[in-house]
Amino acid sequence: MKRATRHPFPRKSSSMTSLAHTALALAMLTASLAPSAAPAALAAVSQAPSPVPYSRDDVMALAEKVADYQLATMAAGYIPPNTSRDTADPKGWVQGALLVGLTDLADRSSNPAYRQAILARGLANQWELGKRFYHADDHVIGQAYLWAAQNGAGAEAIAPLRQRFDAILTYPPKVGLEHAEYSDPRGVDCDQRWCWSDALFMAPTTWLELSKVSGDPRYAAYAKSEFAAVTAYLYDRDEHLYYRDSRFFTRRGPDGEKVFWSRGDGWVLAGLARMIPLLPAGDPDRLKMEAVFKEMAGKLKAIQKADGYWSPSLLSDPAKSPPESSGTAFFTYGLAWGIKSGLLDRATFEPTVRKGWAALTRAVHPDGKFGYVQPVSDRPESVSYDDTQFYGVGAFLLAAAAVGDLGLKPAKDRGVSVPRTPRNSGN
Repeated sequence: MKRATRHPFPRKSSSMTSLAHTALALAMLTASLAPSAAPAALAAVSQAPSPVPYSRDDVMALAEKVADYQLATMAAGYIPPNTSRDTADPKGWVQGALLVGLTDLADRSSNPAYRQAILARGLANQWELGKRFYHADDHVIGQAYLWAAQNGAGAEAIAPLRQRFDAILTYPPKVGLEHAEYSDPRGVDCDQRWCWSDALFMAPTTWLELSKVSGDPRYAAYAKSEFAAVTAYLYDRDEHLYYRDSRFFTRRGPDGEKVFWSRGDGWVLAGLARMIPLLPAGDPDRLKMEAVFKEMAGKLKAIQKADGYWSPSLLSDPAKSPPESSGTAFFTYGLAWGIKSGLLDRATFEPTVRKGWAALTRAVHPDGKFGYVQPVSDRPESVSYDDTQFYGVGAFLLAAAAVGDLGLKPAKDRGVSVPRTPRNSGN
C-alpha cells in the first residue's frame, strides 16, 4: 500500500452501505446473544487499570469486546480519521485484514455473530475479490471467502476466486521486483507481483489454501515460487528482517540504522504463521519458510522494547520511539503461533509474547476501541493512542486467538505502563 492521503475528520462513506447493513444486523445479533458485548463496550467505564488477561476465557472476552466495538461503529458507517481511500472498500485489504482476524475469532467464540458477519460480507460482495487483477492487496479477502466456504457458504464462495487465480496462471505477470517511487508518472508496475512486504500476508495464504481445498497443486506452486523470489530480494540475511520494498535498501534512519518498518515485517511474520501450516511437513519450501520464521523470531525477541511494543522503525532508538500496536499485534500473533506449533521454544519466547500481549491490552480503550495503530502508510510514521484502523483490529484478533491458544497462566504484567498522550512523533 502506498502512503495515504489522510482524511483529518471522521466521516461516513456511501460505499460502506452494504457494510453498514451487515454490521448493523451483526451488532443487533451480538446484543441479543451477549448482553455485555456491543452496548456495554460502548458505555463509559472506569479508567482504573485492570490485570492483564492471560487465561483463554479472559483473552477471548477482551477480543470480543474489541470486535464488538469495531463492528458496532462500522454499523453506523463510521470511518476513523487518518484513513486512505482503500478503507471504505468492502473488498479491499483494509477491511479484508479485519475479516481475516474475525475468522480466527469466529473459530473460537461461541457467539455466532462473527461467523454471520463474515458470511454476510461475502454475500454482499458476491464473493468477488478487489478490482485490481494481480494486486495482492485485492486478494486478501479471499482468505475470508475460503473460510466461509467451509463454514456454511459452500463452493460458490470461492468460485470467483478460483476464476481469478486461474486467469493469473494463464497470464502470469512478467515484471521485475524493483519498486518505483509512487510519484513516478510511469506508475508502480511491480505490484503485479509481491514486491512489497505487506503482500506476503495478503496473497500467499490465499493461494496455498485454495490449492489445499481444491487439490490443484498449481496454486501452491505459484505461491511458493513467488514467495521464494521476493524473499531472495527483500530479506536482509544479516538483520533477519524484510525491507518494505526495494526503495528502502539504501535508506537510513537518524542514527544511521537501516529502515525496517514494524508493520511491514509484521505482515510477513503473520503471513508465515498462516502459510506454513498449509504445506506438508517436510516440504522443502515449508522448511525454508520455517527457517526464515525462526530467524525473524530471534531478531524480534532481541529488539522488543522494554514496554512490550516494537518500534515503528524496528532498529531505531527505542527510547525515542512511540508505542505502535499493529506491528506489535502481528509479531505477538506470529510468536504465539510459533510456540504453539512447536517451532519456537516456549521457555525462550513466552516472556516476549507476554510482554507483547500486555502492551496490546494497554492499547485497548475502555470502550473497546483499539488504539496506537499507525495509519495507512508504507514506512514508519507518527502514531497516537487515539489512532485506530480496521486492519489493526484484525491484527489484534489474530494475536488474541493465538495467545488464548497458549493457555497462559496468570502472571504479573511484565511490561511498563505507557502514558496515554496526544500524538507522538514517529521515527
